[in-house]
Amino acid sequence: MPFVASADLDVHPRLQTSIPSSFPTLGEGLNIMEIGPQHELPLTIDLTLRSTDLWERVRNGFAMTDLNDDLVLHYQQWYMARPGMLRQMIERSRPYLHHIVEALEERGMPTELALLPMVESSFNPMAHSPAAASGLWQFIPATGRRFNLEQNWWQDERRDVFASTNAALDYLQTIYDMHGDWHLALASYNWGEGAVKRAVERNAASGLPTDYPNLRMPKETRHYVPKLQALKNIIGNPETFARLNLPLIANEPYLATAAAPRPMDVKTAARLANMSVEEFRHLNPSHNRPIIKAHTPLILPADRIAIFNANLANNQAPLTQWQAYAVKSPQRINDIASQLGVSSRELIQANGLPGNVRLAAGSKLLVPGNGSQEGLQRLLGMQSSPAIIAPEPRAKGKKGKKGKAGSAKNKKSSAGKAKAGNSRASKARSSKSGGKAKARGGKKKR
Repeated sequence: MPFVASADLDVHPRLQTSIPSSFPTLGEGLNIMEIGPQHELPLTIDLTLRSTDLWERVRNGFAMTDLNDDLVLHYQQWYMARPGMLRQMIERSRPYLHHIVEALEERGMPTELALLPMVESSFNPMAHSPAAASGLWQFIPATGRRFNLEQNWWQDERRDVFASTNAALDYLQTIYDMHGDWHLALASYNWGEGAVKRAVERNAASGLPTDYPNLRMPKETRHYVPKLQALKNIIGNPETFARLNLPLIANEPYLATAAAPRPMDVKTAARLANMSVEEFRHLNPSHNRPIIKAHTPLILPADRIAIFNANLANNQAPLTQWQAYAVKSPQRINDIASQLGVSSRELIQANGLPGNVRLAAGSKLLVPGNGSQEGLQRLLGMQSSPAIIAPEPRAKGKKGKKGKAGSAKNKKSSAGKAKAGNSRASKARSSKSGGKAKARGGKKKR
C-alpha cells in the first residue's frame, strides 16, 4: 500500500522528501505537457558493454506493457511539476537501487519494479503507514511473516533492505504467476491477491474484460499502477530526465555486508566503519535495540567493508556498553534510572517502553554498563520484550477508610438518636408552651 507520510520520521535531511497522502483531482491547476515519443531502443542490446549509468541499465530492462490513460498523464504532469521532490526521492534511492536492479535481473523480472519503492515509501526504509506497513516495500506484519521476514523485539526485517527486497520480489513473482499479468500483480500487491482474483472472477462471470483497466477496484488501487507508469515514462525518457536535472546513479554496487562475530553496539559498528551513527542507521534500519545480535549481517557501503574489518581486528575495547538488569521488585523506570545514574529517557528508548511504566518483578532491561555477559546472552536469546509492565497498585487503605467513615457515621447516628430520645423525654414533661416550641422547632427543621 502507498506510504502515508508520518511527521515523526527521523531521517537525514539529504534523504528527506514529501509525497502527499492524496493527490489533487485531474486537471486541478496542471498544465498539460505530454512527454514525446521515446527514442526506439536497438533491436539488440550488447550486454557485454557495461554502462556506467544505472538508469540506462534500468531502461534496458523495462518489460511491462505500457498503460496509457488520463490518470497516467495526470501523475506524469504532477511529478514533472515537482522536480525537486523527484530529485530528493532519487537521492534516497541511491544506496539501494543497484542492489534492487541486480536482484530483478537475476530473477528475469521487469526492472520497472525497481521504481515501486518510490510509490510505496518514497525510498524511505523507515517509512511506517497507519496500516502498520513498514519499510521500503511497505510490508504489513502478516505478509512479512508469510515471506519469512523476522519481526521480534530485536529486529524488524521489513525494514532490512536486503531481506525485504528479497521478500518483495518473492511476493511479486508469486502474484504474477497467479494472474499472468504484471498490472494485476501490482494491483494485488496493493489490494491483495484474493481481492483481485474475486474482481477478475466477477468480470469473467459477466462477460466483461478481466484486465486491470476494466476491473472494479478501490480508488487507491486504481491510481497505483498509473503512478508507477508515470515514473517509468519520466525516467525512461533520457531527454525528460536531463531536462528535469534528475541525478545520475553509478552502475556499481553501493552496498555490501559484513559480519558481527559478537554482540555489538550500533554506535560501535558505526565507529568501526568510520560512519556517523545516523548514516549507519539508514543502511541498517531493521535494528530495534541499541545492540546488534552476533552473526547478524551489517549493511555497509562497499568501500567501508575493508575499513570495518581492519578496525574490528585491531579493536581492543568492549564491543558493547550495555548489560542486562533484572527487576527484583516492582519499580518504575524513573526509579531504576535514578538508582543506576542514567537517563530515564535512554532506558525507555533502548527498551521500547511506552513511558515511565511500572515494571513487575522478573522483568529484564537493557541498561548502560559492563556487567555479566552471561546475563546479556540470556537477554539476547529472548524474542519478545523481557519487560513485564505491572498494573498500578490499588490505593492502600481505601476499604479501611470507608469502614472508618461508616463507623463515624454510625456513631453520629447513635448520638443523634440518643439526643432525640432525651429531647422527647424533656418535651413530654414540658408545658403547653413547650409544645408550641416543639411545633416551631419542627417547622424550622423542615
